[in-house]
Amino acid sequence: MKYKENIEIKRFWIAVFFPAIYVFIIWFVYFLEIVFEVDFSHYGVYPQKLKGLIGILFSPLIHGSWEHLVSNSIPLLVLGTMLFYFYPKSSWKVFLLLYFITSLWVWVGARQAYHIGASGIIYGLAAFIFTSGVLLKSISLLAISLLVVFLYGSMVWGIFPIQWKYSWESHLSGFVLGVILAVYFRKENTYQEILPDWMSENDDDSETDINDIEKE
Repeated sequence: MKYKENIEIKRFWIAVFFPAIYVFIIWFVYFLEIVFEVDFSHYGVYPQKLKGLIGILFSPLIHGSWEHLVSNSIPLLVLGTMLFYFYPKSSWKVFLLLYFITSLWVWVGARQAYHIGASGIIYGLAAFIFTSGVLLKSISLLAISLLVVFLYGSMVWGIFPIQWKYSWESHLSGFVLGVILAVYFRKENTYQEILPDWMSENDDDSETDINDIEKE
């Protein structure tokens, strides 16, 4: 039991590490804007313009306000940790695909404005985690899916063009991509579950098949 608990703790901190680094980076970028009184918004995605292609690389690192930054930081930590903890085999591929393809889709088809922020990734993470839990029929992962719905279910309204000051195109792109990736990686997401007893006691097997500026 002690050995199992140590593995769980180690696995948890490994899962936390990358999301925490990413959140640190976006805070550091915003800190640079404040200290040097510069605006990085022009490094966001500007659809269908060559100058906007640079945003595919930089837009998820840029935020327009403290409120924008804080509102994205907590979901990135929570959902990012869930991704790397419960889906270790596909986590890096899923994150990188969400990072680049979401911004690419925004460049292809969004409104003519600078689109910045990490919300497209957040929507993609939420969609991936929820859809994966449903597809893979693991009790513990279904519980995680329900937790995502409880915490972030209201985000679904963000994929519709209700508030035009937000980049609903980024939200929609991330959401759709997250579902697609959950289906695509369902067979790869098979591993020996090492879960706390309260989550694993109802599982039959130890091995589970985890078959302007627009603010994102």
